[in-house]
Amino acid sequence: MIDVLFVNPSNAINIYQGLSNKISAIEPPTWSLLLSQSCRSKGFKVDILDCLAENLDDDEALSRIKEKKARLICFVVYGQNVNAGTTSMSGATRLANFLKEKKIDIPIAFIGSHVQALPKQTMKNEKSIDMVFQNEGVYSLWNLLNLEEIIIKELYQINGIAFRDKDKIIFNKPEKVVPQERMDVDLPGYAWDLLPYKEKPFDLYRSPMWHAEYKSDKRTPYAALQTSLGCQFTCDFCMINLINKSDNDEIGIATKHNKMRFWSTDFIIKEFDKLIKYGVKTIRIIDEMFLLNRKYYLPLCKLLSERNKNDDLNMWAYSRIDTVRDKETLKIIRKAGIKFLALGIENANKNIRLEISKGKFENVDIEEIVEHIHQNDIDVMANYIYGLPGDTRETIEETFKLSVKLNTVGWNTYPAMALPGTQLYQMAIKNNIKLPKDYESFSFHSYNTQPLPTEKLTAGEILKLRDEKFIEYHSNPKFLQKIKEKYGEAAYQNVMEINKVKLKRALY
Repeated sequence: MIDVLFVNPSNAINIYQGLSNKISAIEPPTWSLLLSQSCRSKGFKVDILDCLAENLDDDEALSRIKEKKARLICFVVYGQNVNAGTTSMSGATRLANFLKEKKIDIPIAFIGSHVQALPKQTMKNEKSIDMVFQNEGVYSLWNLLNLEEIIIKELYQINGIAFRDKDKIIFNKPEKVVPQERMDVDLPGYAWDLLPYKEKPFDLYRSPMWHAEYKSDKRTPYAALQTSLGCQFTCDFCMINLINKSDNDEIGIATKHNKMRFWSTDFIIKEFDKLIKYGVKTIRIIDEMFLLNRKYYLPLCKLLSERNKNDDLNMWAYSRIDTVRDKETLKIIRKAGIKFLALGIENANKNIRLEISKGKFENVDIEEIVEHIHQNDIDVMANYIYGLPGDTRETIEETFKLSVKLNTVGWNTYPAMALPGTQLYQMAIKNNIKLPKDYESFSFHSYNTQPLPTEKLTAGEILKLRDEKFIEYHSNPKFLQKIKEKYGEAAYQNVMEINKVKLKRALY
């Protein structure tokens, strides 16, 4: 018997449609790995069931769960994208319902951004869920597993959870998150050894296509890890800071909990060393703002450069666009093996950027900074959002023209979505704007996706613009020439194959 089985659910085909077969990334379940290692450090026996990586159907998952004989089943529901926790709930709740139908009497708990945002609503709607953790769950989980029996009368003493007692939903007192000074101790790394594989470690995981230079054979083995948690900014469209939640609000708002916590440099480099020893060179640094605090990222990059003598590390990281102006810093980053920077450009119109509280960088020259990054042999994954408050057909076209001019090898554009936990969700409720009807409808790529409208554009018009511009950008001769010259014929052909995948949409 084990104490807890962490389950990473799967519903990729409904979330990503035709992209799920070969194109969308499959990332290691970061938080399952962190929680597993944290629990093991306290002496608990744990395991991970990654339904997504192993492509398990519900019957196969049931069989594996029965084999494990766990005291607690814990669904860890975040997703590949930091904002994808709600969409991943579709596969998680389907499997949880299936387990209850099959008379599995093991308590089922959920940890993740959606239950942090809407704990009471989730418990009311999902009868298969016995309890939810209201933030990252580290201390609540320890205390829960310390119980001799995980039964209802004992749950009243566990802070940081909401649970079901017959027809009542009980909210216990909040639990703290791991403080900065305890990060290395209470979240002591990743349980990499628990991940499934086919022939060699990490071979069931694959990077985004652009991260592998649009070459299929470079996508695996692949891993992802964090050097920090949370973000100090308060963007209206993002819910990442729910992980820091410290209250029992029935509708959690991420902007109330904006802060960052860091692991020490010496600690994190050991995790990189483990991955390199496993033979993993293609790595994503998940931090929402990796290139923000020089105190943490510069020493780490210098240590990584010592491990990248042959320039065989291939990593990407997020950055604010106004923190990558310094030429010497970019040299250090590139030497460390960070070959791609994902920039949240969002919109070409500075007034719209400021309206969503992205931060006060209205005076930056986006074109100059992207060119500066390119000159230092670092490629850019440019991220945009269509349909932010104030967007019109003209401002969307302005944003698209900017993206074509920048001609980055990576191009990501999402329609603005009222994701639970964001200010946009709160605004949509207040203004009686139509919200997605189910979890899958929160997916940017799903058939029933339901983005936000603006004063000038319907949700369907925004979505259609996004899908049309995706094909237009990736079919642009200037872009295709860059891919062929930089990455070769195979990469060019893969881009052409991606362009053939047409997403079906209910809205148009």
